[in-house]
Amino acid sequence: MVGQPGWELFGPWEDGDAVRDAIVQAGQEFGIRQVGSRAYPTTCLESGWIPSPLPAIYVEDEMKAYRQWLTAKSYEAMASLGGSFYSDKITDYYLTPYDLGYGPFVKFDHDFIGRAALEKIAVDQRRKKVTLAWNGEDVARIFGSLFQPGDISKYIDLPLANYATLPFDKVLKDDKMIGVSTYTGYTYNERTMLSLGVVDFAQSEPGTQVTVVWGEEGRGSTKPTVERHTQAKIRATVAAVPYAEVARVAYRPH
Repeated sequence: MVGQPGWELFGPWEDGDAVRDAIVQAGQEFGIRQVGSRAYPTTCLESGWIPSPLPAIYVEDEMKAYRQWLTAKSYEAMASLGGSFYSDKITDYYLTPYDLGYGPFVKFDHDFIGRAALEKIAVDQRRKKVTLAWNGEDVARIFGSLFQPGDISKYIDLPLANYATLPFDKVLKDDKMIGVSTYTGYTYNERTMLSLGVVDFAQSEPGTQVTVVWGEEGRGSTKPTVERHTQAKIRATVAAVPYAEVARVAYRPH
């Protein structure tokens, strides 16, 4: 999935400490460092992997039995939506395998739920996954609002800025919505605030200037992770996926 071996190792839990210590010891000559669980989610931003798309199970008749089987404490029942994108239709939050960059993995040599729809999308892909590099001055302005009277902008937590399980922020071009930003954080390696987005093909060229709407309407929702705030517009530049050069150049192509 990642394109490089060794990212996830599986084995007996009781061997975990010994295996970790051996890896850390063997990696000393290569400059390996333990940076902690707070930094772990930011690797997605550099490699371009959207880790939490909304499960597309909420309306189709084919999935009714699955919905009835789920409990009230399931991920599908408890996952929260957040961000500046609002819609009354849950399907507007669905992302296809092609939106997520998984097009090469889709095979039509067997039957599966959604096959007919994906066959149509495969020959007419209208959206593309991109990295959005946020303007540093605009990000600094967000933090600056903490030290000014009046309403603040939505707080940006570092290194991972998500405040809902399923973040969806509007991406604009000339004040027209062209896509969504769906995973946001800071990468120290790139010294950049990044988000992963899905935008119209026509606006997916690296270097395209867009705007991300950060924060929720009406001074914020009632989620306990959301303080009262005002929305802010942040300039961003469309960039390649993966964003990090080592991932873009050295990983095995899919």
